[in-house]
Amino acid sequence: MAESASCPVFQLGKPRYEQSTFLGRLRHFIDIIDPSTLFVTESRLKECIKLLDDFKQGNLPPGITDHQLWEAQKVKQAIIHPDTGEKIFMPFRMSGKSIERVVGLLLPNQTLASTVFWQWLNQSHNACVNYANRNATKPTPTSKFIQGYVGAVTSAVSIAVGLNVLLEKSSKCNPATRLLIQRFIPFPAVASANICNVALMRHNELSEGIDVLDSNGNVVGSSRIAAKHALIETALTRVALPLPIFVLPPIIMAFLEKLPLTQAHRRMLLPVHSLVCLAVFGLSLPLAISLFPQMSEIEASHLEPEIAMATDCKVLTYNKGL
Repeated sequence: MAESASCPVFQLGKPRYEQSTFLGRLRHFIDIIDPSTLFVTESRLKECIKLLDDFKQGNLPPGITDHQLWEAQKVKQAIIHPDTGEKIFMPFRMSGKSIERVVGLLLPNQTLASTVFWQWLNQSHNACVNYANRNATKPTPTSKFIQGYVGAVTSAVSIAVGLNVLLEKSSKCNPATRLLIQRFIPFPAVASANICNVALMRHNELSEGIDVLDSNGNVVGSSRIAAKHALIETALTRVALPLPIFVLPPIIMAFLEKLPLTQAHRRMLLPVHSLVCLAVFGLSLPLAISLFPQMSEIEASHLEPEIAMATDCKVLTYNKGL
């Protein structure tokens, strides 16, 4: 009885939590990026898919609860791409977003070589995540993937190295100020590179369009305008994602370093720094991707005339991607 009171009635293909509010989207995406889904076995995944198929066909075994159905859908949504129906490679799922690369970008006293390495690693992973979680209603040529990868990595490394070189040549800042500024350098580098990454990795959507659906889930047409909205929304989440990561840890660490610490305590600053980064990252990922719902809505009147004329629905939906 307590479970039915706290668990809503299951709806196949619908989010468990209200998507019109930020809190509802946050609860939904916390489910999607649950790290435990990385360890779901093949047999458990098949079991979840079969349970959802049984529900769809009206052949649900007796005793199955709404909670079990929601859990099965959570597992499927975390692992299976909504457009292709195929498994997303584990490291490129949102629940598998790498932590080490963020910590590496925040390490103090980086050399030119380490800056290049961590920016390359960061954007290489971003490229694969963006590709794996794109709107896949239209095929993407391999050439587009390579183009996005090269563009994103080049922009990130160029900006980070350029700012580092300018900082090194500056003689107006004292060492403490220079170190503080250097820790903030990765944010504009990563934020601008993330925008380029999304735009280049998913540029094919702008030229081919993405499917827009009516209230019954039927494809009404392929819209370039909806694709533009999807890319803008995704790019904004990628700018918001690193903001807390690159702002909060430097402030916290700058405060700690000013404290009268013993030599033994100072040796603990790097491990503490890493733990702070991990904690902030764990909070910033669901907050950033919750800015917009994955299945976004757009008024039919705002789309291409041929699409608006092809349906009686006033509002259509599209998969924004993650």
